[in-house]
Amino acid sequence: MGIKYKLHPSFPEFKKDLFNIKEVFSKDNEIIHKARNVLKVVPLHGVDTVVKAFRIPNAINQFVYAYLRKSKAYKSYFNALKLEELEVNTPSPIGFIEFYSNGFFKESYFLSKKFDYELTMADIRDNPPVDKDPILKAFTRFTYEIHQKGVWHIDYSGGNILINRDNDTYNFSLVDINRMEFKTISEYQGLENFNKFWFNETDLTTIAKEYALLANLDEKKAIKEIIFQDKKLKDHVLRRRKLKAFFYQ
Repeated sequence: MGIKYKLHPSFPEFKKDLFNIKEVFSKDNEIIHKARNVLKVVPLHGVDTVVKAFRIPNAINQFVYAYLRKSKAYKSYFNALKLEELEVNTPSPIGFIEFYSNGFFKESYFLSKKFDYELTMADIRDNPPVDKDPILKAFTRFTYEIHQKGVWHIDYSGGNILINRDNDTYNFSLVDINRMEFKTISEYQGLENFNKFWFNETDLTTIAKEYALLANLDEKKAIKEIIFQDKKLKDHVLRRRKLKAFFYQ
C-alpha cells in the first residue's frame, strides 16, 4: 500500500504517529463529530490533537483523488497553511496522510491542534446569548476582513465558525476548511457567503447593514441581496428534500 503525507516542520515528533494513524485512530478516543467524516481528540506528545478521518470515496472518486484532484486531507492542510499566512485564525495544522491500494486512493487523515472555544455561530442562531447583536456585528467585520484577504470559505456555516470572547472582543476561527477558494471577492458578492447560516431576516438585516457600512455599499441594496441569497439557498434545499422524500416514500 502506498502513502503520501506532509508533516509540518514544527511537529517532527508526530511522524511515527502519522504513519500509524489508522491504529492510533482506532483506539477509544473522544469523538467530537461523527457523520460522513469522523473527528476524534487524540492526546499525542502532550498535545490534544484533532484527527479527522475522511470517508473512503466511491470507486470513481478513488481514481479522481489518485490522479486528477487533490484530496480533502491535502486541501485541509494546505488551506490551513494559507490561512495562517494571511493571519486568519484556524486550528494549527500538524499534517496529513493518504493511503493508496493498487494505485487507487483509499483512506486519508488530517491532524491539527485542538482549538478550545466557547461557542459557534450555530449557537448564536439557535440559542441567542444576550450579546447576540455585538457578536453578529463582530462576525460581519471578521467576514469582511477575510473577504478583503481573498478568503472564500465554501462551507461557511454556523458549525464551522468557532468563537471566543475576550472582554468586549470576539475572536473567530475557521474549521472544516477543505473547500476554500482564494480569490478577489467583489462588492455585493460577499453577502452571498452568509446564506448557509439560516439566520432569520432580522439577523440578516443586521449583518447586511454592517457589511454595507464596511464595504461602502448601498444599504438597501445590500439588505435585498443578502435576503435574496438566503431565500435562494433555502428554496434549493427545500426542493431537494421534497424530491428525496418523493423517491424514498
